[in-house]
Amino acid sequence: MQDNEPTLPESLDEVLLRAGFKSNGALDERILESLSAENPRHRVLALRAGVRRGLLTADDMSTGLADSNIDVRRETLTLLAHEKIESVELLEAVRACLDDEDALVVDGAIFALGEHLYVPAVERLCEIALGHDDARCRESAVAALGEIGDERGRRAVLAALDDKPPVRRRAIVALTNFEGPDIDEALRKASEDRDWQVRAAVDQLTRDEPD
Repeated sequence: MQDNEPTLPESLDEVLLRAGFKSNGALDERILESLSAENPRHRVLALRAGVRRGLLTADDMSTGLADSNIDVRRETLTLLAHEKIESVELLEAVRACLDDEDALVVDGAIFALGEHLYVPAVERLCEIALGHDDARCRESAVAALGEIGDERGRRAVLAALDDKPPVRRRAIVALTNFEGPDIDEALRKASEDRDWQVRAAVDQLTRDEPD
């Protein structure tokens, strides 16, 4: 039996989801308009579609980082972590998110800065690794310091070996980017850690070392 009901109009959610996969001037315009939509969900979808289509400028992303909605800020950071960033101003806007009130926004900023090996963020990352209230942020900061490998991060990574087990495990991996007697001694002590996963991480690291 043929369905004679009229076609229902697409919701904005559906339009934005489709827009990310189609080359169409009208859809591109809709994406850009929706970056300032009242509904945060629509702003998130517009960011995703805009990045996928290569439409967004550094200013667009900076606006997302400063959005009043936590989910929009988190999404912007997630997208930026995997995008090439040539604007120092945009990287600085990401660094500013390290002071966000939301721990998951901070976590997202840490990850993005680590992925981009952003050396100017090292000192603030050390502060987070040493004293942030949220263990997830401390863990992420330790990981980022390991990825960046700047010597200023050494003390914070070593100190993380006295933190909670997930942070200690992350510190073992981060230590692979540092060398010296203090690192060797820290790994020796960690091989006797009360957490078996920490011990396993040290064991794996030792087995992966070249003869």
